[in-house]
Amino acid sequence: MRRMKLATGKGISMAAYDNLRIDGGRLWSSLMEMAKIGPGVAGGNNRQALTDEDAEGRRLFQRWCESEDLTVAIDEMGNMFARREGSEPELPPVMLGSHLDTQPTGGKFDGVLGVLAAVEVVRRMNEAEIATRHPVEIVNWTNEEGGRFAPSMTGSGVFAQAMTLDYAYALTDEEGKAFGAELERIGFKGGRPCLPKAIHAFLELHIEQGPILEDEGLEIGVVTHGQGLRWMEFTLTGKESHSGTTPMAKRKNPVLGMARIVERIQAIALAHGPHGVGAVGHCELSPNSRNIIAGEAVFTADIRHPDRQALLSMEEDIRRAAQAIADELGLGFGERNVGAFDPVTFDAGCVSAVRNAAERLGYTHREMVSGAGHDACFINRVAPTSMIFCPCIDGLSHNEAEAITPAWAEAGANVLFHAVLEKAEVVRA
Repeated sequence: MRRMKLATGKGISMAAYDNLRIDGGRLWSSLMEMAKIGPGVAGGNNRQALTDEDAEGRRLFQRWCESEDLTVAIDEMGNMFARREGSEPELPPVMLGSHLDTQPTGGKFDGVLGVLAAVEVVRRMNEAEIATRHPVEIVNWTNEEGGRFAPSMTGSGVFAQAMTLDYAYALTDEEGKAFGAELERIGFKGGRPCLPKAIHAFLELHIEQGPILEDEGLEIGVVTHGQGLRWMEFTLTGKESHSGTTPMAKRKNPVLGMARIVERIQAIALAHGPHGVGAVGHCELSPNSRNIIAGEAVFTADIRHPDRQALLSMEEDIRRAAQAIADELGLGFGERNVGAFDPVTFDAGCVSAVRNAAERLGYTHREMVSGAGHDACFINRVAPTSMIFCPCIDGLSHNEAEAITPAWAEAGANVLFHAVLEKAEVVRA
C-alpha cells in the first residue's frame, strides 16, 4: 500500500479534494466483520464492555490500525488511541472515533460506525498519500454504553475528569465483578495516564438513534447541542407479605409506589415538552416472587433536556413527587444520582467544519440536538468537539433490529473524512 509522505507547508484549499470519497463498500465490509464478534440472539450484537467479546473486537480494531502503520497506545481506562503522524508532530491531534462496546441487546452500528468510519478515513488518506499538519488519532472509548458497568461514558468521563479513575475501577457489574479487575483480565489496562491532553478537534460520527433524519428524507445531521441527562435511582422500602392473605388496607407495597412515580415522571416530562423526556428502563424487585408483595423496589429514572435549568426543574419536581408518594403509602424512601451530565453546546468551529463538508459534498442536512449521551459530550469539556449524525431506520437503536443503509454509512463517513481534512489541514506532499 502507498503511504503518505510527510511534508511541511501551509494548508491548501479543500476544493482540491472535493472529488475524494471513502470506499463505502470497504466500510460496510468492516462493519459486518466486526458484527461477527459478540453476535446477539436476534441479529444484533452483545459485546458489552470488558467482556471477552469486547477484547476480541478491540484486537481486530488494533490489527486494522496497525496495518495502516498507525501507532496504537492504550491508557489506564483501556481507551485506545491509534495515531497517524502529522507533518508537524508537536501540534495537537485531530481526534475521531466513538466506541465498540454494545448494549446486551444492541445493534451493529451504535458507536461502531464512528470507530470503523474513522479507520476508513485513514485508509483513504493513506491511499491518496494525503499529509496533514496535525496528527490524526482514532479513538475507541471504553464503556460508553454503561450496560454492564453504570454509569455510561466511563472512559471518556475519566479522560475529561468528569469522574475519577478510582471511581471507575470500583464499579461492579451484576455479578460483583469490578471494572478495574475486568479491564486487567482482558489485557487492555494500559500504562498511559488517562488524563486530558491538547486536542485540536474531536469529531464523532454516530447514528442518529432517532427518526428525524429519515422522516425528513435527509442524509446528514449537523449536531450543534447535546441534551443534559440525569439518572435518578430510587429505592422504595415496604413490607414483604403474602399477596393472597394480606388485606389491601394493610399492605405497604413499593411496587404501587413505583407505578405512581413512573406516572409522575411521564407527566413531568410532558410538562417540559417538547424537548423534555423521561422514562424508567431499569427496575429490581425483592424478593421478586409471584406470590409475595415485594419488600423493596429499586428503579432508575432517565430524564433529559437540552436546557440546564429545565433539566434541574424536572429533577426537583420528580424528587418531590416521589417523596410525597412514598410518604402517602408509608414507604421508606431513598434517592441517589447514578449518572449525570449537563447540556452541551458544541464548538462553533468544529460544527462549521461538519456543515462545510456536508455542503461541499452535496448532502442534504440540517442542524440537530442530540437526544442521547455520547463520548463527545464529555470530550467537549476539554477540547473543541462536534458530531455528525446519519439516519437509522425507524429511529431504532439499543435494539438488535437497529439498521442503517450502506449509503447512509458512506455519506456520514464522507462528511467525517472531509471535516477531518479541514481541521487537520492538508499540506502538499
